[in-house]
Amino acid sequence: MERLSIDVGGGASRRRVVDELSFALYPRRTLCIAGESGSGKSLSSLAIMGLLPKAASVPGGAILFDNRDLLSLPERELQRLRGKRIGMIFQEPMTSLNPLLTVGQQLAETLRRHEALSRSEIHQRCRAMLDAVRMPQVDKRLTQYPHELSGGMRQRVMIAMAMLCQPEILIADEPTTALDVTIQAQILELMRELQQQFATSLLLITHDMGVVAEMADEVVVMNQGRMEERGSLHQVFTDAQAPYTRKLLAAVPVLGSAPPPDVMTEQPVVLAVKDLSVRFPLRHGWFEAPRTVHAVEGVSFELRQGETLGLVGESGCGKSTTGKALMNMLSYQGSVKLLGQELNGLQGDALQRVRRDVQMVFQDPYAALNPRKTVFDLVGEPLLIHDKMPEPQRRERVAQLLQQVDLPRDTLERYPHQFSGGQRQRICIARALALNPKVIIADESVSALDVSVQAQVLELLERLRAEHGLSYLFISHDMAVVERICHRVAVMYGGRIVEIGARDQVLHNPQHPYTRRLLAAVPVPEVGRRRDFKSLLKELERPDPIKAADFVAPAQRFSAVAADHWVAVE
Repeated sequence: MERLSIDVGGGASRRRVVDELSFALYPRRTLCIAGESGSGKSLSSLAIMGLLPKAASVPGGAILFDNRDLLSLPERELQRLRGKRIGMIFQEPMTSLNPLLTVGQQLAETLRRHEALSRSEIHQRCRAMLDAVRMPQVDKRLTQYPHELSGGMRQRVMIAMAMLCQPEILIADEPTTALDVTIQAQILELMRELQQQFATSLLLITHDMGVVAEMADEVVVMNQGRMEERGSLHQVFTDAQAPYTRKLLAAVPVLGSAPPPDVMTEQPVVLAVKDLSVRFPLRHGWFEAPRTVHAVEGVSFELRQGETLGLVGESGCGKSTTGKALMNMLSYQGSVKLLGQELNGLQGDALQRVRRDVQMVFQDPYAALNPRKTVFDLVGEPLLIHDKMPEPQRRERVAQLLQQVDLPRDTLERYPHQFSGGQRQRICIARALALNPKVIIADESVSALDVSVQAQVLELLERLRAEHGLSYLFISHDMAVVERICHRVAVMYGGRIVEIGARDQVLHNPQHPYTRRLLAAVPVPEVGRRRDFKSLLKELERPDPIKAADFVAPAQRFSAVAADHWVAVE
């Protein structure tokens, strides 16, 4: 790529989003483009594929591949290259896969477009590639639709689709951003293996400096469309020249670097959870015994005033289901007490009164905010519902809440799409604070944010906890973030808590095999610590979540490892 520039818009509103970007990608090498959202990383990759949006234009530069400038090729020529010689893995597999076609149909479509093969040959190639990306139960997956697969499986399908024709260049745009650390490690190892197997050059776009350290040979750092720094992995990580690069590296949460947490054992218990279980009935045929999915089974913990309890584990382990049960958003068995009041079974006005004290911050702020409402309407809605507060007072209270989350007063009349991801999450936090709750459940609230924005939101959460005496149930799969903000940690696996205790005990002296595996998968943003993730490609034996309707789970037993550190006894 030589001096590529990209503009968006026209006339007076035209602005430069990529400014004279240059780099070279070599065979069997990995080039990582790192930077925050809005830096121009993804637009640069879309330019290579000829997939820039209509609002974008290229005023200058060249993209040379096989002695041809891709920017000057007609669309028919680009179609022959896409998928065949240049493959791409997009950031969000659910929006990139066709929901109306099975996995097998979508894989076959790629081969039919680029190669003359019989139906049986296409089927065999699809099976072989799904095998290569370690997809379990390949024949079953070929007949399934994207919504029937987990996030990690959908990403494997995207990788398989991109690699079907053995392209010379593979572009991976944030391929592991929202994945659990173990699934992320598996995907990174698969990309390494496929790169060596098919002699592919890899262009990896990410904002995760841990992933950069694990994967890159060379690094390009971008900021607001400009290239801040370019060099080898060792150069960028050990002798960064640009202040922005140093700032980016400093913002990365590193496991083991957090200061000791405050001791909260003397504080009163705000939330007490005992034997919480959530089960969902499955549809069954006329002659089949009824079955249920045991999503959460026998979960117990306490949350104290001013304490942050981290709830960690992979997708599907029951973390978010636990959070929704505590909000009474779904039916559950067991006991949940808030300040001594039993929440299970509450309805109507009694439930509405309790919800003043328990609020939730969801993972995706854009999906959690009504795009048709202004910030004033969104943040002020709880005040209108619960307090019937008149508009002038409500407006003043919303302005105060925005100030608490470091947003200016003049944002009151703006809409969610006019904010960045980090600003939208601040709006969600302001809304959660509106009624002065006792407990906030933060469900993966920073998982999709850039490291610097993530650091700002974590500092905000910590400051609000100290100022208002809030208690957080912090649901996450990012162990370094959990260490940074939590006092205690509970590890969930297969719907159960397998280890719970003081933060440093659980994270630095893990006793359960699953906790050790989870910690081994955390990417480390250090040169020279590139690890072999092959062991993580093997799945641990997960408890069967589907059981007969009359099944009674045995009570879980725990063994004390140390003071305030407990591990499940198998």
